[in-house]
Amino acid sequence: MSTFASFRAVRWIRTLNLLAQAVLFITLFGGLNYLAIHYAWRFDLTRHHRHSLSPETRSYLKNLDQPVRVVVTLTEDSDNEPVAQAYRDVSGLLREYGYATENNAKGRVTTEFIDVFQRRRDAEALGIDRPNTILVLCGDRRRVIDLSDLYRMENGEKKAFLGEQVFTAAILDVSNPSKRKIYFLSGHGEMQPDDVSPARGLSLLTTELGVRNFEVGTWDIAQKHGVPTDAAALVIVGPQGRYDPQEQEALRQYLSTRAGRVIALLPPLFPNGLDDLLYDWGVLDDDVLVYDSGPDGQNDTGDLILRAYAKHSITQQLIDNNVPVRFGPTRSVRPDPGRPLDANLVITELIAASKTAWGERNYRQRGAAVFNAGVDLGGPDQRITVAITSERVTTSGNLPFSVPGGRLIVFGSADWIANDQLATIGNLTLFLATINWATDRDIDLKVPARPVDKFQLSLSQDQLHRLRYSLLLLLPGAAALLGTLVYWTRRS
Repeated sequence: MSTFASFRAVRWIRTLNLLAQAVLFITLFGGLNYLAIHYAWRFDLTRHHRHSLSPETRSYLKNLDQPVRVVVTLTEDSDNEPVAQAYRDVSGLLREYGYATENNAKGRVTTEFIDVFQRRRDAEALGIDRPNTILVLCGDRRRVIDLSDLYRMENGEKKAFLGEQVFTAAILDVSNPSKRKIYFLSGHGEMQPDDVSPARGLSLLTTELGVRNFEVGTWDIAQKHGVPTDAAALVIVGPQGRYDPQEQEALRQYLSTRAGRVIALLPPLFPNGLDDLLYDWGVLDDDVLVYDSGPDGQNDTGDLILRAYAKHSITQQLIDNNVPVRFGPTRSVRPDPGRPLDANLVITELIAASKTAWGERNYRQRGAAVFNAGVDLGGPDQRITVAITSERVTTSGNLPFSVPGGRLIVFGSADWIANDQLATIGNLTLFLATINWATDRDIDLKVPARPVDKFQLSLSQDQLHRLRYSLLLLLPGAAALLGTLVYWTRRS
């Protein structure tokens, strides 16, 4: 064989060898990508399993039969660090919802991030009027999630991320084909949901409930007799006339036989005629007007500033964020000391005035209100309760769980949810939490909260200088020395 022929053969062999290596390399990575796409294994090695959904959430998502869209208005480049942190937490969590439903053709969860300032038209089309909110959509059903819903706060600091509980509950809520209907009773001078007047209208509250996937209606219990079958809850707001015995009996039957839910806002000045119903549920509404002589308990307009909360699902967000509420004219509502014994009745004194408040019995008389011991309600170091819950919980035979019955929530004031007061301090938060608890919207998912870990690197000035010189001189010097050694080794 000639020299020319042998060199040409070697060249062709080398070329074919390189080509074969390239083909094998491409085939290897193609096969790995195929396996990763169709047979992916994901392992969460983080301390609190930050990149894993709980088994309960995965089971719900597996049976999801409608597509759910999540619209997030948080931005990663926000100048507000809490917002930027929330973006990172939320985006990572929603990515897991997408992974969990990617093989569910009917019930996929998709996420879209929009900037309400740059995409104002899209935001308006979705009904989003403010940044830093999250909208969960399924068909025409929607649920709004605020930043404050995502974290458990203690003393103004984030202690746990509640995102999975909140998102799973919202997805279950909007994927339910039926809306929960809230009825406001009428016929006794109650405040109405379609009234736009500032002092006694509830039109703004109606809008807020609609955004949260509730349907709002009115019901004249005197004219229509009984309670509608599709009522998720009844709301009585500021009646100015008495309910007669037949109406009271209809409410009693709804609460007891249908495990109904009633939210009653009963201000002073007007008798409401619900004494027998309240007695059955262990509640007493005193005919008093609450005054507070303390420096922080009452403002210049006479409204009560309330900060004393019992730990409860209704008040938890107010407690976590240290937010007060403001009530107008208020009566006392408290556990009835003469109530019948009922082991299944659970009563919680929800909100109380400060220790300097008292219940004035002679509030109809002119002149400045002054506490009279032995006549007025309360006294030194005693708190006047202005909101209370009463719930019947029964055990089912020998089973190790309880069956919830009716729920009654009573407030001693009504104007705090009117149009001109709803946005004041924590009023809207309080009423929405009340609605959620009354309608079982606060789903008790067995999903663990994820602790918010904080890592802080503390360096003295000397340590900071040493670190700076190490980064500027030591590491580049080590790289230069290694390069010099390699150079001399190759030369020799």
